[in-house]
Amino acid sequence: MNKQGTTGRIDRINIAIDGPAGAGKSTIARMVANKLQYIYVDTGAMYRAVTWLMLKEGISADNDEKVLQMSQQMVIELKPHENGQMVLLNGEDITPYIRSHEVSSAVSRYAQIEGLRTYLVNLQRQMAMHKGVVMDGRDIGTTVLPDAEVKIFLTASVKERALRRYKQLGEAEGVSLEQLEMDIARRDSLDEKREVSPLRRAEDAIELDTTQMTIQQVVDTILSYCISRMDGE
Repeated sequence: MNKQGTTGRIDRINIAIDGPAGAGKSTIARMVANKLQYIYVDTGAMYRAVTWLMLKEGISADNDEKVLQMSQQMVIELKPHENGQMVLLNGEDITPYIRSHEVSSAVSRYAQIEGLRTYLVNLQRQMAMHKGVVMDGRDIGTTVLPDAEVKIFLTASVKERALRRYKQLGEAEGVSLEQLEMDIARRDSLDEKREVSPLRRAEDAIELDTTQMTIQQVVDTILSYCISRMDGE
């Protein structure tokens, strides 16, 4: 239960940030968490960690039983780092690998596995039990933290999201902007149509189209919503 003073102010809240691939969720969520001195949980990184290991071990997304078995034996740690967030898998820093084009192209297929989602969602809920968490993903406001005090749905045009991803990794990996646009559109379709926790905006979420917004403008807008909610407005 939230601690409230006589004025109705909430000391700590949970913030859910959802949206499609390339909408800037991780960057925005991390900055909001830093500003509020909250814990940042990148749920997408958890699915990417699983995907990276499955690709490394040659385990297909069609092999639900094996994927779940290996996932339950994994230890995933998300730690703050000066360059963002460090992702450790069984003690190994895999941060540089999970944003690769190969992982990005495959992660949606593994994320559709119902048993895997159930397992990871339980872990994510445990992380948020004591409030003071900013969590981003695709089903945070609808499935993982449906009671979050602030829910944000970030979006942007496919072209803009592809351009952002291209600047992030396209040149380094030799992936064209056109290919990234097609990949993002395909992933949007997979995420929206999957049977388990599809990508959709929670009814009480605030939608922000960031196509024409700077990162700081998005952060400031979200912080204003959070402060209003904490003040009981």
